[in-house]
Amino acid sequence: MDWSGWFSLFLVFAVLATLIFTRIQAYLVMMAALTLLSVTGILTPDEALSGFGNSGLITVAAMFVVATGIHASGGIDMMVKHLLGRPKTARGAMLRVFAPVVALSGYLNNTPVVATMIPALNAWAKRIDIAPSKLMIPLSYGAILGGTLTLIGTSTNLVVNGQYQAITGNEGFSLFSIAAVGLPAALIGVAFMLIFFPRWLPDRREKKPFGNLREFTLEVAVDNSGPLVGQTVEDAGLRGLRRVYLVEIERGDRVIAPVRSDEKLRGGDRLVFAGDTEAISDLLRMRGIVPSDHDGEATLKTGTEERRLVEVVVSPHCEVIGSSIRDAQFRKRYGAAVLAVAREGQRVPGNLGSIKLKAGDSLLLEARPGFVLRQRYSKDFLLINDLDAESPRHEKGLTAWLILIAIVLAAGAGAISMLNASLLGAGAMLIFRCCSVNQAQKSLDLPVIITIAASFALGVALQKTGVAGAIAETVISLSQGHPWLMLILVYLCVSTLTEMVTNNAAAIIMVPIVLQMTASAGLNPEPFMFAIMMGASASFATPLGYQTNLMVYGPGGYQFSDYLKVGLPMNLLVGVVTITILLTGWDLAAAT
Repeated sequence: MDWSGWFSLFLVFAVLATLIFTRIQAYLVMMAALTLLSVTGILTPDEALSGFGNSGLITVAAMFVVATGIHASGGIDMMVKHLLGRPKTARGAMLRVFAPVVALSGYLNNTPVVATMIPALNAWAKRIDIAPSKLMIPLSYGAILGGTLTLIGTSTNLVVNGQYQAITGNEGFSLFSIAAVGLPAALIGVAFMLIFFPRWLPDRREKKPFGNLREFTLEVAVDNSGPLVGQTVEDAGLRGLRRVYLVEIERGDRVIAPVRSDEKLRGGDRLVFAGDTEAISDLLRMRGIVPSDHDGEATLKTGTEERRLVEVVVSPHCEVIGSSIRDAQFRKRYGAAVLAVAREGQRVPGNLGSIKLKAGDSLLLEARPGFVLRQRYSKDFLLINDLDAESPRHEKGLTAWLILIAIVLAAGAGAISMLNASLLGAGAMLIFRCCSVNQAQKSLDLPVIITIAASFALGVALQKTGVAGAIAETVISLSQGHPWLMLILVYLCVSTLTEMVTNNAAAIIMVPIVLQMTASAGLNPEPFMFAIMMGASASFATPLGYQTNLMVYGPGGYQFSDYLKVGLPMNLLVGVVTITILLTGWDLAAAT
């Protein structure tokens, strides 16, 4: 190797050390490495930026939009309501979680699946009186295992496939090619978790669910044409909510309080709740619940996609202080509907329309985007928090699921490439208004996309400068020419790297090395690529290796040791299953 090879190798170790020992964002580290490789002339500008035009990266971005369409249309909420139910034990709850999460993660990128499920699962766990810490790690692990079922289940699979195509010039792998390895690993992994995790995971439930909680008075209505009409309070899922509770029902001139579980709901009923902002946001996602028409005006005429939840404080200079919400014609005056009121951290008795506003009152509003801009220059309200939550379009839920099914079938049957299928799916989600353009834009996780794209530069440098060839020769010599030992070493290298850095970074670094190794030894590269996909995905022992592990770290109230306790056995189990299947199901020596 010349100086460029040694510099590239040094840069790889510098990137790994920076990611492991500092808190610098991965995309900044990768972009710095790309810059150095380009400035030093090791890579041409086209080579340095090749990752930004890679088909795998574009597929990842498009699948983020598809996942957002499922979420924004209330598709996830439909699934949670019909599949989770009310299990009595932690093991039963885990089983209810695994079924939809593993299945969904096979066809939607597992990161947005987990992001969508965390608040729903957190509320559900409290409702059934099971500690969220018993379910959050299983949620992440289930999504990881589900992501190994198809090529589009995780960005790692797509990135490996894209890099494999770019380096070898081959067509790449089919949608379900990885399932022969991923499905047995997922089934065995789920069974292992059901047997041992209820005992191994800690119980860290909140001891005081209403401690330090600001209670809002929230008033909503039962949609006259919605599915809740005729259901009891219990059947509608409005009883036993931990962070929000039903105080009374207003039916015409009659007030029903306290509310019995068997009370049947009627269209137009006004439901008065008390609870916190987060719980209120979840409540408003329920199909059949609409904002209450407390001021006698029609609901906001703006499309659902143009509304958002905003939390404000009434300023001492507000014009409507001393007036009730109804008399102030709040909706007409400000273009925003009052959903909830809190005063000195407590709910205000009575219905919303009759509450007279005071300076310092906290309001939860459903407002048009222009409201936020206006209040930055207005003295009426102090903007605390733009919750940036848009109401789900429940009428589009079935459409979103049909779009997902259509692109999966088209890609699975080979009628269209995964890139084109994902692009058509993302476009269909926008055309059929399953999600708004604003939601689609926000679904594109730019740090993740930039990290993946910039990481390709390191892979290209390793291959171009001969580093990949040198490392490949070393691995071949260590394996003493035994393909099975070579496969094991590849899996261990990827798995170890993934626990220290990100899964995508580990996979991108290893792909050119492994392809050089298989080419030199005259081996079939396919099982080795699958070993990289599985090794990079099977990251259970730390919260650092896989993004979903980090996402559930806080909501589950976990400590680092919790991941080591349950994750190390999972790493070992999935590794053994993967290697066994690859060694028995593929002819390693039959080069393609």
